[in-house]
Amino acid sequence: MLAGDIRALRRARGLTLAEIALKLGRSVGWVSQVERGLSTPSLSDLRAFAELFGVPISLFFSHDVPVESERGVVVRAGRRRTLGTSESGLVEELLSPDLGGSFEMVRSIFAPGAEMKTEQLRPTEEAGYLVSGIFEIEIAGVWHRLGEGDSFRFEGKPYRWRNPGTVPAVVIWVVSPPVY
Repeated sequence: MLAGDIRALRRARGLTLAEIALKLGRSVGWVSQVERGLSTPSLSDLRAFAELFGVPISLFFSHDVPVESERGVVVRAGRRRTLGTSESGLVEELLSPDLGGSFEMVRSIFAPGAEMKTEQLRPTEEAGYLVSGIFEIEIAGVWHRLGEGDSFRFEGKPYRWRNPGTVPAVVIWVVSPPVY
């Protein structure tokens, strides 16, 4: 479980909650809640934990698989690893069984009005399919408005996004190579 993994990594490195909080720019209470499974860290938070602990972020994506023959092959809907919070405006679920392959697949749910204000540039090829809602993505300075059933793809270009709609936008997002 994520909470236990973070607690074990902190203890193994001899760090206190206060030291972790200071390094992450978060409160001691928040770190404590994450370690007890009461708060779910965002993807950015997980990246910061991974960098702080010197581990690949994929370590945080393990999940229990009740049927051994499904391990690394199948992800059941009720067993997806969920990241982010409704407060952040973006909740993502890892659809891939792990990050060991050449790509990752994520179900991203963008709250109405949510947006990435600062462009991001990753050394990846990315594609997405809009399942529901309205979604706008700026790729290399050009905004594209997508409706249900529309898709996109880009490689190594700066991007940002927003949900201008009044309902959540659900995007199936594929990234190669995996970055989480």
